[in-house]
Amino acid sequence: MTERRSFKWPALLTPTGRGIAFGGDYNPDQWPDEVIDEDIRLMRQAHVNTVALAIFSWDRIEPREGEFTFDWLDMVIGKLGAAGIAVDLASATASAPIWLYAKHPEVLPVDRYGHTVNAGSRQSWQPTSPVFREYALRLCRKLAEHYKDNPTVTAWHMGNEYGWNNRYDYSDNALAAFRAWCEAKYGTIEALNEAWGTAFWSQHVNDFGEVQLPRHMGGDAMVNPAQQLDYERFGNDMLLDFYKAERDAIEEICPGKPFTTNFMVSTDQCTMDYAQWANEVDFVSNDHYFHEGESHLDELACSDALMDSLALGKPWYVMEHSTSAVQWKPLNTRKRHGELVRDSLAHVAMGADAINFFQWRQSASGAEAFHSAMVPHAGEDSKVFRGVCELGGILETLSEAGLQGTELERADTAILFSAESEWATRSETLPSMKLNHWHDVRDWYRGLLDVGRRADVVPLAYDWSGYRTIVLPTVIALSDQDARRIADFAKRGGTVVIGYATGLIDERFHIGLGGYPGAGDGLLREMLGIRSEEFNILGPEAEGEPAEIRLSNGLTTRLWQNDVTSLAPDTHVIATYQGPEAEDWELDGTPAITSHPYGTGTAVYIGCDLDRHDIATLVGLLPALGGKPDDEPDNGMAQASDPRVLHTVRRSTDGTVRFDFYLNRTTQPVELKDVAGEPVLAHRCERGPEAGGYTLARNAVLVMRQVE
Repeated sequence: MTERRSFKWPALLTPTGRGIAFGGDYNPDQWPDEVIDEDIRLMRQAHVNTVALAIFSWDRIEPREGEFTFDWLDMVIGKLGAAGIAVDLASATASAPIWLYAKHPEVLPVDRYGHTVNAGSRQSWQPTSPVFREYALRLCRKLAEHYKDNPTVTAWHMGNEYGWNNRYDYSDNALAAFRAWCEAKYGTIEALNEAWGTAFWSQHVNDFGEVQLPRHMGGDAMVNPAQQLDYERFGNDMLLDFYKAERDAIEEICPGKPFTTNFMVSTDQCTMDYAQWANEVDFVSNDHYFHEGESHLDELACSDALMDSLALGKPWYVMEHSTSAVQWKPLNTRKRHGELVRDSLAHVAMGADAINFFQWRQSASGAEAFHSAMVPHAGEDSKVFRGVCELGGILETLSEAGLQGTELERADTAILFSAESEWATRSETLPSMKLNHWHDVRDWYRGLLDVGRRADVVPLAYDWSGYRTIVLPTVIALSDQDARRIADFAKRGGTVVIGYATGLIDERFHIGLGGYPGAGDGLLREMLGIRSEEFNILGPEAEGEPAEIRLSNGLTTRLWQNDVTSLAPDTHVIATYQGPEAEDWELDGTPAITSHPYGTGTAVYIGCDLDRHDIATLVGLLPALGGKPDDEPDNGMAQASDPRVLHTVRRSTDGTVRFDFYLNRTTQPVELKDVAGEPVLAHRCERGPEAGGYTLARNAVLVMRQVE
């Protein structure tokens, strides 16, 4: 595994260099120079202490090839520094200037149909283009040379959302790089043919020069899934390599300052294998945009739970989120009253020590003109800007109370996430194309919250041996090594929950034989004490067929049921399929959910899909998952809290101070009793009639401080 860079947090321009960072992307090149002084005035009013600068400014820094001008940027940085506002300076390579594309159209990406992707948007360049790399790294070096000693520049921001527009490139440069990547990975062409299963459909290749990219092959053609999975890995690696080249070019000239790039983690996207990327940054950053609807807060917390794990429990950076609506979704809902502050503080509750927005001033033109900002089109006399100012004051209060640098307390349960399984579930060669690993992670996260139990979301590749329980929802791809880690976890006393589509393939997209789940050469089946022979797939496409099947414990499955035909003698059946719908598919009485002792631990098998509400019901019923009759002691997870409230704890590294965050998950007021500590923040909260009691309105956040 790659050695991880040491954690290094960017300093503020405060007397101590500490405090919760607050600000956003600043794009003064969109505005006349006279607006800058007005911006500085409003930033001070809003308690802004940091901005990300020059993210899309390449054409302003280098307006013509080889002609670099820094006067305007020097002026902006000088004014910001004088106002006590630190700068996270970008490499400015996210969008290249039009003159570069005009001179070198060969740097433009190519889509899977062979069409050249035109210039004019973000990231219209090939990660594998040596020409583009030469221009980009020259810009990086010029920036580093000019600003290496500037005290206002306290961090470097590489690129921007790598892979947003060029995650998949099918150019000749990409083809040559993919062939070299395959040779480096497999060593011999025989190993590649074995891994890709090229005996099927006459796909055998005689040397690495015959390896192809998974381009479009016709209307109903299906890509070799093993080849596609390697192409996903390759695309991730090429962009990571480009990021490292930019970082190293600057660091060679300007060492000592921390480097980051903004990940894109939400449960509707997780573009890269960020478990790898996190090794290569000095502090972890994320761009998170809320999911409209009732899942808003839960989805945010689930995404943040993964971010906190990627940061190894150290504080992390919200590089972008929105004050209100965005403009790039089919439905662009605005935030309700209180959500601007609530969402920001929810990120803090989940471990963030920096809250930033895209962007400072809302654009008057361009593709994102209707994307909300800290200073909206309506100006400072607006609800949005007043909310921004309120938030800035709250973050200063939390900083003064000593929150910055504290770390999120770990949960007892880890839901395991795998970028490779997320990629694999997108394959068009699976029993159902409706699988979604990341959404199943989210459903389990929410189901646990619904019974008052918070989980961590941890990359499969990381160390999760210290948890009591691990859950693997649709972790479809498991190597033999991962299967052994899971079995060893149960053997040593842990509880393992295996989902219905977990462990069906290995890391090469090969099916484990002998029955399902086949991962680990049957080791998962041994641990679970079950064997499934076939999948039963439901869906509205089958007209006139049952749309769901009931379970004997009242739960419902609607997508996928495993036909479990063999049980070990000591396997306990928790629920079976039942009813006329089950009879119709010869599943009546067939085990759907089972539990099996393994070593000193327990392996639970969820042999069918369940929605978030059924997951919550199941967790409450199973002692192995923390559910218990009233007269039995707790033998699994931590004591449940009020399920209407998201409760997290952040502690100082020496363990002497704790901050308890309470966020209302509902649309109705929630009464809390006997809340310990001294209040630091009671946003949209009122004290109750009893000591230690509070009423939390919708979108409320309560923060209590205790010295232990």
